[in-house]
Amino acid sequence: MTAARVAPVESSALREPWKDIVRQRQAVELGMWAFLASELLFFSGLFAGYTIYRSLYPQAFWEAGAETDLWYGGINTAILLVSSAVMAVVPRAARWPELGLFARTMLWLAALLGMAFLVLKGFEYREDFRQHLWPGPDFKLRIEGAELFFAFYWILTSIHAVHLIIGIALVTRLAIAGARDPEWFAETPAVRATALYWGLVDIIWTVVFVVIYLPGRGG
Repeated sequence: MTAARVAPVESSALREPWKDIVRQRQAVELGMWAFLASELLFFSGLFAGYTIYRSLYPQAFWEAGAETDLWYGGINTAILLVSSAVMAVVPRAARWPELGLFARTMLWLAALLGMAFLVLKGFEYREDFRQHLWPGPDFKLRIEGAELFFAFYWILTSIHAVHLIIGIALVTRLAIAGARDPEWFAETPAVRATALYWGLVDIIWTVVFVVIYLPGRGG
């Protein structure tokens, strides 16, 4: 395989105000890292609140955690881990013209895995409603603090789902645009930025899985 092509200054992926594609790529990546840092701070606040209330109601959080569906959570975790591995190969493959089709195929696969996650999550939410695990007057568990656990459950999983929907939209748009303009696809920094965003979505879910689905599973 020949060496990867070096993008010219007049690249089709170049946008104002940059005059060099390398500088543009560095700026976009730096901006994405800054955005990811802000997202991590946002989720860190939610996880900090969860930790505080778990320390106040350890038994309630233990019993409430046992009510979550480990099967749905485990399958969805596996789906996102596979999608993360798929997305990891896209930025490097996209830079080789010979592998452009492969990279775009991997984008479609990641999008399909993301949609599979959402479908399973929808089935899980349906079961949660059936079992009255929605905080409110008909809430299933009577132990004090259990509703707080499920408040965090719904907040964390729904916000994550919104982030995943955005990720699927970004990945799909990138795959379509790349098919229309393979040269742009090989040079645009959007590929790397999208892969970084997808990685964040996967990392956040891994933490959610640990704090939401694993409590109450021990002996």
